[in-house]
Amino acid sequence: MRLAYLLFALVASWLLSVPAMAEAPRRQDAARLMNELMSGQGPIGGPFSLKDQDGRRRVLADFQGRVVLLYFGYISCPDVCPTDLQLLAELMQRLGGDAAQVQPIFVTLDPARDTSDIVKAYLASFDERFVGLRGTPAETRRVATLYKTWYEVVRPKNSRTYFVDHTAYIYLLDQQGRYVAFFPPGTSSARMEVMVREVLAASHRPTLQRTSP
Repeated sequence: MRLAYLLFALVASWLLSVPAMAEAPRRQDAARLMNELMSGQGPIGGPFSLKDQDGRRRVLADFQGRVVLLYFGYISCPDVCPTDLQLLAELMQRLGGDAAQVQPIFVTLDPARDTSDIVKAYLASFDERFVGLRGTPAETRRVATLYKTWYEVVRPKNSRTYFVDHTAYIYLLDQQGRYVAFFPPGTSSARMEVMVREVLAASHRPTLQRTSP
């Protein structure tokens, strides 16, 4: 219960921080997706097909057998994205040899600016084991919505550039690609390690078979 209240506070503070230029439908859409994520209403996650930083088409099934840590963000993000990616890099270090059973994946919400080469160089600065994915605007929207991630391009007046408002969660998927849980922004690598190791351990537990009397 305490965790639920904490998550609610995080969501509320994030909604209040959305710029005043944001219209009511945007806020409502963000609140709906976050409510579905936190309450577990409806399915969360699912298969996807996007291109990686080397231009290869990748699907979720490619990572079967590994625990997946899925993160949505964009390269020009000033603070939250690099902080969370650094925490993921720390997690991989903490896992030691078990890191081979874990796959961090970054999906860009800004494919117009985040080319494959840019994504590749950016992720390599954190950990070369990261996989970066990008798609068309329609593909990106579909995958983000599957995982209850809200984002919106915001163009300030009289500005030549733009930024991307977005929710920032790390999604934990098991070895079969099934959604397990999410980590709020800024979750420590130590906390993530505990849950990742729990998922890894669960895969090694023997399945009890029912025997006939």
